[in-house]
Amino acid sequence: MLSTQEKISTASSDVPSFVPIRIMEVELRQPLSNVSTFDEKTGHHYHRALCVVRLHSQPLGIVELELGEEGLSADECARCIWHTLAVQIIDHLQQDGLPVVTELREAGLSCLRTPSCIEERERFMVDAPFVSVIIPTHERPEQLAACLSSLMSLQYPHYEVIVVDNAPETGATADLVEKLSHDAPHFRYVREDLPGPSWARNRGIMVARGTILAFADDDVVVDPYWLVELVRAFSVDNDVACVTGLLLPLELETFAQFLFEEHGGFNRGFTSRIFKRNMGKNSLPMPFHPYAAGRFGTGASMAFTSGFLHSMGGFDPSLGGNGPSRNGQDIAVFFQVIMQGYKLVYQPRALAYHLHRRDYAGLRKQIYNYGIGFTAFLMKSVLENPLLLFDLIAKVPYALFFVLNPQSPKNSKKSQGDQKKLTMLMRKGMLYGPLAYLQSRHKMHRMHKVLARGNSHVVALKGKLVR
Repeated sequence: MLSTQEKISTASSDVPSFVPIRIMEVELRQPLSNVSTFDEKTGHHYHRALCVVRLHSQPLGIVELELGEEGLSADECARCIWHTLAVQIIDHLQQDGLPVVTELREAGLSCLRTPSCIEERERFMVDAPFVSVIIPTHERPEQLAACLSSLMSLQYPHYEVIVVDNAPETGATADLVEKLSHDAPHFRYVREDLPGPSWARNRGIMVARGTILAFADDDVVVDPYWLVELVRAFSVDNDVACVTGLLLPLELETFAQFLFEEHGGFNRGFTSRIFKRNMGKNSLPMPFHPYAAGRFGTGASMAFTSGFLHSMGGFDPSLGGNGPSRNGQDIAVFFQVIMQGYKLVYQPRALAYHLHRRDYAGLRKQIYNYGIGFTAFLMKSVLENPLLLFDLIAKVPYALFFVLNPQSPKNSKKSQGDQKKLTMLMRKGMLYGPLAYLQSRHKMHRMHKVLARGNSHVVALKGKLVR
């Protein structure tokens, strides 16, 4: 077992020759353009591209394009898209009550009337609820600036953005928010000195005014329709307490970023799903449900009803604090949504892009911590409800197959070499996770006593302290 985080961060990899991959979007409602090998946003030339295909702003899927030396013509691009996504295109047109097509040409799929999916979204925004968007951050002003810039462009009528400056060492974040607030008065700055994303999010929860609380990480760039599609999804069924969105890579410029995507990334697919405790006979097989909470979405793009988060006491700092277990707080709350009898909706229309770690050492540390976070969350769940242990033990054989077998759905598409090393690293993290949670929990109890003695203004949110 790896004994320290330092061993993770200083490890190296025999990085092979890697060709960066261009990330681009195509909206099929508009005429298609020729695809150049040169990307003006990055200033680089590419031989491959991942094309996010959208129709009426809804993401339909990803198409891999081989650009070669000269790029692709609009007609060639159209043929590639149709070959990969014809079924999805036809299905969307049928849902909108539009004529079905038998091919895709460079002219695109324009229509004379407003598609029904857009009409429904516009009708929703007339009486849309007020929403608080909470962004925890720590000394990453450049990434935060890109995130906040995208939030300024949201197509949503009533919202606030709360930037929680977590254990700041400089005034860079405060200065950035103050500068942006001149043009965006709905931006708010809040400081939380206790380090860790759970503390930061809980601080945001305490000051938020919205009935829906949305969360994005500071290394995420959101689509203009990200927020409205998150919020709309709360009305797709009764008792929805949480909605997660589609998260794609912002760039694939380094081998580490490519490895993370191949390892699983944050993409949970382009089909919306409703998760609940009893999934029913007609749902896809989920033998480790609901413990495999990572399949529900990601904490970098999620939203909850304010009432649910307050009833649960927010996020657990024993998982997302400054102790040995610094991950798992998101999936722990996802798990509680299901166990409390609520529903969780995964809505890929709520699109955002994530800036993956560019260096291999950072990736190794991330994967190791994910392993810790998963079994730490399981330990937390069993300690809070010991009866879960019997259900969990019955499902362990599938979990071991899923994690260890190279032919399992999780591992079958991974390459060898570095992916094998990352998988081993995650397993080592999983072995340490239960102990890490106990250590973090003990540290939290000691912190609770110190804060309670020295700060009369400290209040408790269901046992999880926020200041």
